[in-house]
Amino acid sequence: MNIKQLSMVAVLAALGLGGCANTDVYSGDVYGSSAAGRAQNVTYGTLVSVRPVKIQAGDQNPNVIGTVGGGVIGGIAGSSIGGGTGRSLATAAGAIAGAMVGSKAEEKINQVNAVELEIRTDSGENLVVVQKADRSWQPGQRVRMIGSGSSMSVAPY
Repeated sequence: MNIKQLSMVAVLAALGLGGCANTDVYSGDVYGSSAAGRAQNVTYGTLVSVRPVKIQAGDQNPNVIGTVGGGVIGGIAGSSIGGGTGRSLATAAGAIAGAMVGSKAEEKINQVNAVELEIRTDSGENLVVVQKADRSWQPGQRVRMIGSGSSMSVAPY
């Protein structure tokens, strides 16, 4: 196996692993380890509106795997075109185009279907919580909100 083939296999493996990101952390049914064994507030309310949205996962290092992987694959593909200066230009153009395509592909792969839940609490306050769309919600449905501040999940009541 030559270096080009080995590079291609390594990049494809990295892209494959990037697509295996755990998106369940955005569910109202999944608690982080820091929430286990910890008392949390519970508030009750009624859903006012439900709107489908997307959560863009991978904010910590956005599109790194896709950008680098796409750039490597594009550079390898471009280097097989022409000779001399033409080959160098094709390699550079392939790397740039590959990086752009890889970045966009990873961005799409890292999107999670979600819902924006507007809730009118029993105390009269309106809140909005965004979480993974893993169940059916209807306006008028009674819910309970678990957590406080910036960490809250919604569950049926």
